[in-house]
Amino acid sequence: MNREQYAWGLVRIALGFTFFWAFIDKLFGFGFATTPAKSWLAGASPTIGFLTHATKGPFASVFQGLAGQGWVDALFMAGLLLIGVALLAGIAMRLAAHSGMLLLALMYLAAIPPINNPILDEHIIYILILFAFTQMKVGYWMGLGKWWDSQSIVKKNHFLE
Repeated sequence: MNREQYAWGLVRIALGFTFFWAFIDKLFGFGFATTPAKSWLAGASPTIGFLTHATKGPFASVFQGLAGQGWVDALFMAGLLLIGVALLAGIAMRLAAHSGMLLLALMYLAAIPPINNPILDEHIIYILILFAFTQMKVGYWMGLGKWWDSQSIVKKNHFLE
């Protein structure tokens, strides 16, 4: 493994941990972004805080209408968990990267305009990194990607790569 592969492997693991940590913190409420009283296990909605504060953009009413709905909460939490685990393990990289790009694009649309920059924020940066992941075998580097891609179900269903 060369230095570039090592670096991309570390970026994949770090971004995977970002998704996974968001899931864990929202599930248990460790007090970082989510207090224990506002955790999903305590009965609170993991989407209501972010989506109800989407008050400025052109899609604000759409996202505010989705805030706190059970199916939205379940999809959001499942996305954070599955994308995070896939990125951490280096498996199903195309599926995880495309799913992550969709989730982040929706979060970006909910937060238009960004707070610190009129156009660009961390959602777009993460989308670009995930796009880069779709262009290389980043799951092979410091991950289980090579093993995953050799499985018969993955060979038969290329979207699982």
